[in-house]
Amino acid sequence: MEKTSGRVGPGARLALLLPAGVALLAGLDAALTLLGLPAPVELDRLPDVHGPLMVLGFVGTLVALERAVALAPATSAERARPWAWAAPLLLGVGGLLLIAPAPLAAGRACLVAGSAVLVALYGAAWGRRADPAIAIQGLGALGALGGATLWAAGVPVPALAPWLVAFLVLTIVGERLELMRIVPLPALAERGLLVASLAVVGGAALALLWPGVGTAVLGAALVGTVALLVRFDVARRTVRGHGLPRFMAVAMLGAFAWLAVAGAIWLVGGPVSSGVRYDAVLHAVFLGFVMSMVMAHAPVILPAVLRRPLPYRPVMYGPLALLHATLVLRLLVGDARDVPWAVQAGGVGNVVAVLAFVVVAATSVLRGAPARPARPQAAPVGDGVTRTGDVADTVDVAGAQLEVVA
Repeated sequence: MEKTSGRVGPGARLALLLPAGVALLAGLDAALTLLGLPAPVELDRLPDVHGPLMVLGFVGTLVALERAVALAPATSAERARPWAWAAPLLLGVGGLLLIAPAPLAAGRACLVAGSAVLVALYGAAWGRRADPAIAIQGLGALGALGGATLWAAGVPVPALAPWLVAFLVLTIVGERLELMRIVPLPALAERGLLVASLAVVGGAALALLWPGVGTAVLGAALVGTVALLVRFDVARRTVRGHGLPRFMAVAMLGAFAWLAVAGAIWLVGGPVSSGVRYDAVLHAVFLGFVMSMVMAHAPVILPAVLRRPLPYRPVMYGPLALLHATLVLRLLVGDARDVPWAVQAGGVGNVVAVLAFVVVAATSVLRGAPARPARPQAAPVGDGVTRTGDVADTVDVAGAQLEVVA
């Protein structure tokens, strides 16, 4: 960690990011085991920790690291918050402990502590600027803390899955609300998303006591959230553009569709804790929605976190298309029609798609910017990112979206 202004350098940030990568690989390995297929690594408890490992160990670490970066002091006059880096550290270590020969309670405790610090991070962001987008992301962090705490208390993962869904969905929705403001946004959109987010958390809480009522509320809230995003998100306009803004828009619109599928399953089908509907609703959220959003925002978030550009290349469409095609096979053929081979084939395709995107992204970073980029790279501000309402974003992407919208 650097001593000046409480900053953490790119090397330390990379070190905090590495456990998330390990958690991702371990989670994909567990996915193969859960599909009844051979996996490179066989660990007895790996399938049992698959969900928390992917949600808190992988995505949670990424979210906490991005949030810590966003709260880093931009100038020497701002107050440093060195404790902020404890969130990605604890979540990352918690993920590693889940797959290490250590007591499971140790990993669970780290995940609870890391989630608690993440909630505090959003509290600090709210203190800097009270805003509905921060409130929505803070509600998501409460979902992470609730899920981690329930799991540490021995609640089975299927029963706490709505809390994990709330964490991921609301984190992404809050950040999308930030970026939707590059064009004038009606107050109805902000209020609607905030109300829907409160309903998501309320549905997750109700599902513990009254599963039928809770999942209906949760499903309706997710469907309502999608309706608001489709209506007001700039992706509807930037999809008509080109380059990175169009790629991001395509990925996001696909993500919205899968979130609507998950919400409809809960709304119409009621509680699910096993079987094909359980597989469908969770993977519609965690793969269809979340991984699509990760792919969409990787060229923005990685430079913000590591100060290393991830140039967009058209080949990125390959893993994205594979992810969605294999999800169609898995959910709409395998789960919907109870066809086991389609579930397995689709699941393998999901794993390949995620790994392929990692390879494409790493290759793009190593190769650097194309020799003749379609759009000139904007000069970085401060530590290489601009801060639009605390969400790290690149000047180039925001400018490109504004140009397309105009």
